[in-house]
Amino acid sequence: MPGQGKKYYKIGEVSRITGVEPHVLRYWENEFPQIKLRRVARQRLFRKKDLELIVRIRELLYEEGFTINGAKKQLAKESRGMAAPVVRPAAVSPQPPKGEILAQVRTELAEIKKMLEDF
Repeated sequence: MPGQGKKYYKIGEVSRITGVEPHVLRYWENEFPQIKLRRVARQRLFRKKDLELIVRIRELLYEEGFTINGAKKQLAKESRGMAAPVVRPAAVSPQPPKGEILAQVRTELAEIKKMLEDF
């Protein structure tokens, strides 16, 4: 993580490091009480621990498909040591080979073309 020696990060830095837009960070600040940033002269200052938490929240919401409430519950479980991160079945299910998908699309397009010609 950039800036290893830094104690605090401004919201723009956090946004660049975590890939989360500043307005989303401000929203998450209200939704997730675990984010304990400091305010100094109207500036939001995040600790390294906050950055790690933000990355985990991003994973839960964007990659694992949790809702805000679901992410809150999952974080609570993880903080109590009750649960390892959940892997959703959809993320584990194998995708068919690309060639197979393309063949299916070609077949469906041919069917649509025939229907249009008969129309």
